[in-house]
Amino acid sequence: MTTSSPRTTRPLRIGIAGCGAISRNHVEAFRALDGVEIAGVCDIDLTRARDTAAAWGIPAAVNTVGELLALDLDVLSVCTPHPTHEEVVLQAAAAGVNVLCEKPIAIEPASAERMVQACEEAGVQLGVLFQRRFWPAAQRIRAAIDDGTLGRPVMGQCSVMLHRDPEYYSRDAWRGTWANDGGGVLMTQAIHYIDLLQWFMGDVSEVYGRINTYKHGAHIEVEDSATAVITFTSGAMATLEASTAVSPSLGVQIRITGETGASASLTEFPEGSDGRVDLWAVDGTVSSEPAYPEGVEPNVSLDTINGQLIPHHTAQVSDFVRAVRDGGEPAITGRDATKALRILLAVYESSRTGSPVRFGHQPETQTERSQPLAHTAG
Repeated sequence: MTTSSPRTTRPLRIGIAGCGAISRNHVEAFRALDGVEIAGVCDIDLTRARDTAAAWGIPAAVNTVGELLALDLDVLSVCTPHPTHEEVVLQAAAAGVNVLCEKPIAIEPASAERMVQACEEAGVQLGVLFQRRFWPAAQRIRAAIDDGTLGRPVMGQCSVMLHRDPEYYSRDAWRGTWANDGGGVLMTQAIHYIDLLQWFMGDVSEVYGRINTYKHGAHIEVEDSATAVITFTSGAMATLEASTAVSPSLGVQIRITGETGASASLTEFPEGSDGRVDLWAVDGTVSSEPAYPEGVEPNVSLDTINGQLIPHHTAQVSDFVRAVRDGGEPAITGRDATKALRILLAVYESSRTGSPVRFGHQPETQTERSQPLAHTAG
């Protein structure tokens, strides 16, 4: 087992905890890189772990994180359900193993902070998957902010209007519950784009939001729709809308307007496709392309979405491997990932109380959040 200090040339040994749908992305991403080897996988369902190992030619399949960490790992990839992330990450940190964790980092800020602190004290890296930051379109907008083309962002719009069938929630008992999922569209889908929005616009000072359940109330206890107004410490403002009650899906759009007056937006349509810059309004000219190309199927399966994201998973996994080998920070740290979590939890709290949430004030616990909301339908 090694920490994030520079290391020898032997292959990095990788373990993958959790063999659900997203684990495929982690397996394929690590397999695409030189100088790494997947030593084993684990799952509470040992049959599923063995099936995964057999399908990918992975040497070991075990039943617990402890057994996985005993395989002399350098990196543990965490693909377990949201509320279990803390326990898994703390075990890895205690064993001196670097951790790459699926989003959300946790479902409570205090849990995220314990994870960050444990990894810092152990001297290991903690990265969190937000692979859409690695879209060339997202990188282009970030660069235009940094080089002054857009300048400091002053206005933002983030629209996450997605389709989910009822079967998406009913096929896995943990989906759509406060205890096991931590939230609905904000926690599971929109968090990716909340992360992009705050990456573009900066730290948040206030959130005022509402949640509701319009379509999936028979299958979930969490929200399927949300709106928010977000104010940033710079004085910039943004709006957020998110839903899984849309049919057909409208995908995702994020628009940023900077202090120069210039604007740029990116679109992800259909969901899982590469984000692309569909509006570039700079220096008095506007160039654009259709947000919704004709002939494109708007509603796509979860397997298709995940499969199309593999190249961007691979880019982030490659960055994390670089950080482990060289000792620098990964592109998206545990502290970075906690920012998006705090924003979406503030939407929940604002919806519960009817008041804006000013940052510096801790959102309520999951137990408080799970209390029925008078304004929630379905």
